[in-house]
Amino acid sequence: MIGAIAGDIIGSAFEGRPTKEYNFPLFSPRAAYTDETVMTVATAWALLNDSEYGNAYKNFGRRYPMAGYGEAFFQWLMSEVDQPYFSWSNHSAMRVSPIAYAFNTDVEVLEAAKRSAEVTHNHPEGIKGAQAVALAVFRARKGKKKAFIKEEIEFLFNYDLERSLAQIRPNYTFHTTCQHSVPESIIAFLESENLEDAIRKVISLGGDSDTMACITGAIAHAYYKQVPKHILREVNSQLPDEFLEIIKRFNQTYGLPK
Repeated sequence: MIGAIAGDIIGSAFEGRPTKEYNFPLFSPRAAYTDETVMTVATAWALLNDSEYGNAYKNFGRRYPMAGYGEAFFQWLMSEVDQPYFSWSNHSAMRVSPIAYAFNTDVEVLEAAKRSAEVTHNHPEGIKGAQAVALAVFRARKGKKKAFIKEEIEFLFNYDLERSLAQIRPNYTFHTTCQHSVPESIIAFLESENLEDAIRKVISLGGDSDTMACITGAIAHAYYKQVPKHILREVNSQLPDEFLEIIKRFNQTYGLPK
């Protein structure tokens, strides 16, 4: 989970200020946790407390209302109505990673990812994006090779993962849909050498930086098993005590890599 949160914090500095550079300052003074972190922690809390995902998202979102939510999600968050709004945005994919640690089969992971998405993002692409990320994290957690992860995600979700970052980067722009950001985020992981490299590579595409880095960071953390100490130290310094306690409980309960 820290890998996802690290991606969010590092990527937040480039939200609205996209970069195509790789060697950017890792933690800008503008960097801060955003809605990606809040909702990822909310997913973890829901799993720990056997809570409905929608209830957890509203609970945390209302207590942390200034985290930069999208307009449609914020309207849902503050509404007394619990109906989903048929979204296909990547918000469903960025909050899903804890699910990959709470279940032990791919069938369970895919079903739980679907449930977590459809409380808001009940469009097929919104569900598909959440499931693809959850399964990639699950396979990485279980020690599967990158080639296996790539082939399975391509087969199950019909994402084009044959492209290289070098091919994508020149013409890639800001996208918030699952179908135009989740595959690119997975490709960044596939080309990476470690967690920091993965986060730098996906941000350098110049897209929805915090969300995509959250997705890539989640998969990379599961695969490489470690967060570098300089990243872990900075992330921990920025998070509320409540989030740190939930992360600690989640690690202890489900064995999340540190």
